[in-house]
Amino acid sequence: MDAREYAALPDPFPMWRGSALHGARIAYETWGQLNAARDNAVLLFTGLSPPAHAASSPRDSSEGWWQGMVGPGLSLDTDRFFVICVNSLGSCFGSTGPASIDPATGKPYRLRFPDLSIEDIARGGYQTVRSLGIRRLDTVMGPSLGGMVVLAYAALFPGAARRLVCISGTQAAAPFAIALRSIQREIVTKDPGWRGGDYGADSPPITGQRIARKLGTVTYRSAAEWQQRFGREPIRPDMASGGPFASEFAVQGYLESLAQRWVNLFDANCYLYISRAMDRFDLTAHGEPVGLYRRAGLESALVIGVRTDLLFSVTEQQAVARALEAAGVATRFAPLDCIEGHDAFLVDLKTFGAEIGAFLASGS
Repeated sequence: MDAREYAALPDPFPMWRGSALHGARIAYETWGQLNAARDNAVLLFTGLSPPAHAASSPRDSSEGWWQGMVGPGLSLDTDRFFVICVNSLGSCFGSTGPASIDPATGKPYRLRFPDLSIEDIARGGYQTVRSLGIRRLDTVMGPSLGGMVVLAYAALFPGAARRLVCISGTQAAAPFAIALRSIQREIVTKDPGWRGGDYGADSPPITGQRIARKLGTVTYRSAAEWQQRFGREPIRPDMASGGPFASEFAVQGYLESLAQRWVNLFDANCYLYISRAMDRFDLTAHGEPVGLYRRAGLESALVIGVRTDLLFSVTEQQAVARALEAAGVATRFAPLDCIEGHDAFLVDLKTFGAEIGAFLASGS
């Protein structure tokens, strides 16, 4: 079964960089119950890749991308909170994006989709919450891309959330991340199969997507973890291929398996749009961060970083925490020593769950 629900966005839905969408929607899933006061909602934004299916539910028993974090008695305790996870605007898992049908033409938007920004993703989540009759969230939360979105959410919608949890996010894209993502996008767009963005659903730019995903995956983890997990183990015989430069090591087989899965799941144009939106994000476009956080009306915040994160350095999360503190927001900064790098929030659920669970349970 499919647990997704859909929130219709205002029509027209103005995009932050210009133009507008018509007939747009956001896909979302929920866990728990909204209380009578409608003040126990937690809004969860995802990273770049996941859908809104963060955890299993009676309507969809399959495991979600944050299985073990969302549920009764877990860190995002659904006995207490009404958890809403949204699929980002611009993605390809039910929310309107470049792979969606343009109502004006009856054909997929592809590159006719308007410029996408982090601000648009934040507004999509905000409108979803409003459609559910929620005026103020208990907490707005997100990792990676979602960590950027929650900061935009706080800046754009003062008073719309009581608390904030930013996980491995940043106030502005750093040069290292911009450089990496620009190379990944070029790999995709240089694939002849991309066809200027006009590829068919059954013939995506597979080679470009595979290589771009492999490059990204290398930076999502740490060198120490690659060594610990794989060392110089040889590739499994069933994953070996012919050719003079065929893969020889287990780590190569692992990257290939993840890349193949990615190609089968994610639309190339959606990836390009969201990747560029991440590069362009800079919270200072809306004002000085301390002033923005002060106006946001937040009571408290949790900022989590990972010391082994190559993609979003822990110093970037420290800067977020310092700005929140300077704005008078009671802030906990947690620089974690996880070995898994940027993807630690998907892997080390015990460590992340302890920090998030304690923050949410504190009530402050």
